[in-house]
Amino acid sequence: MNYQATVNQMLPLLGGKDNIASAAHCATRLRLVLVDDKQVDKPAIEKLDGVKGCFSNAGQIQIIFGTGVVNKVYAEFAALTGLAEASKEQVTQLATQKLNVAQRIARTLSNIFVPIIPAIVASGLLMGALGMVKTYGWVSGDSALFIMLDMFSSAAFIILPILIGFTAAREFGGNPYLGATLGGILTHPALTNAWGVAGGFKTMSFFGIDVAMIGYQGTVFPVLLAVWFMSHLEKRLRKVIPNALDLILTPFLTVFITGFVALLFIGPAGRMLGDGISFVLSNLIGHAGWLAGLVFGGTYSMIVITGIHHSFHAIEAGLLGNPDIGVNFLLPIWSMANVAQGGACLAVYFKSRDVKIKAIAVPSAASCLLGITEAAIFGINLRFVKPFLAALLGGAAGGAWVVASHVGMTAVGLTGIPGIAIVQANSVLNYLIGMVIAFGLAFVVSYTLRYKTDSE
Repeated sequence: MNYQATVNQMLPLLGGKDNIASAAHCATRLRLVLVDDKQVDKPAIEKLDGVKGCFSNAGQIQIIFGTGVVNKVYAEFAALTGLAEASKEQVTQLATQKLNVAQRIARTLSNIFVPIIPAIVASGLLMGALGMVKTYGWVSGDSALFIMLDMFSSAAFIILPILIGFTAAREFGGNPYLGATLGGILTHPALTNAWGVAGGFKTMSFFGIDVAMIGYQGTVFPVLLAVWFMSHLEKRLRKVIPNALDLILTPFLTVFITGFVALLFIGPAGRMLGDGISFVLSNLIGHAGWLAGLVFGGTYSMIVITGIHHSFHAIEAGLLGNPDIGVNFLLPIWSMANVAQGGACLAVYFKSRDVKIKAIAVPSAASCLLGITEAAIFGINLRFVKPFLAALLGGAAGGAWVVASHVGMTAVGLTGIPGIAIVQANSVLNYLIGMVIAFGLAFVVSYTLRYKTDSE
């Protein structure tokens, strides 16, 4: 591959040097923010040597080159355009300015929850191990191993408001440590543990306002709203408090004011919001059953195109932290939709005679089985349209199956094959059957439909 020639041919197709606002690259993709996205000729870019796909996502133009190749392409691109490499954060910030309100909210929630996903995944895996210990009676319930596993698996959810408080404050422009402190206030031992409310709780009168002394362990929306308020308050205080007193007064007043507001107003309102969302979803799944799975599974990939799916992490975390639910019944549906994109993409490999399309289709389909669908959706399935529609059918069928068979997960973030690790022990078989249904139906429909399968 001639990297210089590819870049020379690519630049005019992007609208020229003046249309490049910022550039960076990740492990596989060149990530560009352009002044005017309408000047891009994506079909022509996809025909260039070395290009495995080109798509728009979250305000960025992303061109897939693959591991190793993208670094060399970027070096030539930087030399030709004279642009210094921007960090992925800077590119994301520029791209965010081009998003609509819904996409910005989704991006914000994603930035808050993605950093804490490893903690929730670890807890989910530990919950799976604890479930197996209980199911098969490997150790007694009062043994040290059982008690320790119980501690390890629940820790992330007990301090979830603290974790969210830290990342949310950083995202909203506040002090992350004050955000974590606010999370600590909402989970303070003086408040009745959220999972022990059934045993009774205290109510205190604060200047005539009754305050239920209930903690917010495992909750999401109360701390999100409280930290948003805290961050704005902190920034306003820094504008009016003299610099000499800023270090003392700003943190004091921020925590003092926000603490009261959170416990008296924001916390209860946020709990109602979170419980309301969980109630609607659980009842929809409970009463509509497989039909809800059919609709959710069939529409998820369309939501992925908009980028709004990033906001679902907040809802999923709320389901896991809700003591009346305690299981993620949405993620198995998303997983079926992702796997179905892989099935439809793989069918294109068998239908196409184009060497370049074949080279893209296999790794793209494989990545869907690992939960990464962008390459398949934007590089193959949407390009030919009908494979994408086939994937929607596969996702709908798989989604209906996992809901009908009550498949649940114990964490967020993992789909496809890696998702097996966080599926409840009694649901693994039905989860695997769902993946076979989603992948198989999408493959068959995508292979059967008639459409052009070359890159010309």
